[in-house]
Amino acid sequence: MSGLEQTILIVVGVAALLVLALLVTTANRLDRLHIRTDAAWAALDAALARRAVVARAVSATLSQADELRTAADTAESAPRHEREAAENRLTRLLAEIDRTALPEGMAAELADAEQRVVIARRVYNDAVRDTLALRRRRKVRYFRLAGSAPAPEYFEIAEPEIAT
Repeated sequence: MSGLEQTILIVVGVAALLVLALLVTTANRLDRLHIRTDAAWAALDAALARRAVVARAVSATLSQADELRTAADTAESAPRHEREAAENRLTRLLAEIDRTALPEGMAAELADAEQRVVIARRVYNDAVRDTLALRRRRKVRYFRLAGSAPAPEYFEIAEPEIAT
């Protein structure tokens, strides 16, 4: 083997190692983004569950309690693909409540639960956006770096009016 052939072989080998390192780094980043998305979903799910609990507590102080309590139960137990519609219904019912008629602590608790839902949803959707942006890149698609992980989906619900 001549010196030129050895040089070409070394250059090709180094280039292959650099490409491999780039792919491994991208795959690790994608994995971390999927973990971030899963953690953000867990936080959003917890915030939604807390809001449902507060909504049930609020319903105990109201005269039209049955509809609100049913909506809270439905939202909390809905499967993920039906969760947006159930949460939107609960948001609509909570928006109709006269907050001034609630005990002061209850109104503050409800406002806090709603604010936490807003923040958790934004964090989750930011994580989904970042994950999907990386999944759309050619190198991720061509080399199937996402593996069998399902693509995350945005969680779109109406945000309640937050009193400041």
